[in-house]
Amino acid sequence: MIGRQKGAFVKRRALQLFAAAALLALPAAAQSADDVIAKVLQAQGGLDRLKAVQTQRVTGHLSFGPDAAGLFSLELKRPGKMHMEMTLQGMTLVRIYDGQKGWQVNPFAGKAEPEEMSADDLRNIAAEADFDGPFVDYKQKGNKVELAGKEKVGGRDAYRLKVTFPNGDVQSFFFDANTYLKVEWQGTRKINGKDTVFESFFSDFREVGGLKMPYVIESENADNPQKQTMTLDKVEINVKEDDSRFAPPAKAKVN
Repeated sequence: MIGRQKGAFVKRRALQLFAAAALLALPAAAQSADDVIAKVLQAQGGLDRLKAVQTQRVTGHLSFGPDAAGLFSLELKRPGKMHMEMTLQGMTLVRIYDGQKGWQVNPFAGKAEPEEMSADDLRNIAAEADFDGPFVDYKQKGNKVELAGKEKVGGRDAYRLKVTFPNGDVQSFFFDANTYLKVEWQGTRKINGKDTVFESFFSDFREVGGLKMPYVIESENADNPQKQTMTLDKVEINVKEDDSRFAPPAKAKVN
């Protein structure tokens, strides 16, 4: 009898402990996409600082392997303007977007004259030119965000936020579960009419004007096993950017 009473007592205590453990786990289990977004924006420097940035200029190095390296520059200006150049093997690729129209000069494809971007190119560059990213005012932008659980990225837990854009594109962003800094991006982009899966990994975060930015970005896609590495040399915010930088480009540069 005593043994049965003792067994019942132990069972009750075990159930109480399991119930307590479940209660302790509730905050994490109940965490929403908005909870994660709030922590992500705070980790980047805070919403006020992010919205205070009017222009951004980035310069750095590109590497496509030991035999292919070059320089790149990226200029961004509100609302949604972008000027990007990449110099490799003596030729310079130029991509420009004024917030509505886009142009490019691609000497690597044998095209020295500027041409208007295709619908697929415009679809890609519009997202690139939004340097706030998809989570700032995401509802006003028409983005749908879901918290899609946790996954391992580089051996560390990361929250996955799945974003569905108004044009139907779906991308996933992964944020370190401890620092809430972005560690990976996955998405599909149309290249020459074909859906191509891309991945990017972010590291070496540094502070610039109170904002945390990755200084190393490694990218790859399913159709090309060669990894591309972008290493930032300098990041400037709120520098003067004349609107002429976002006008149609001139003829291709060949050094």
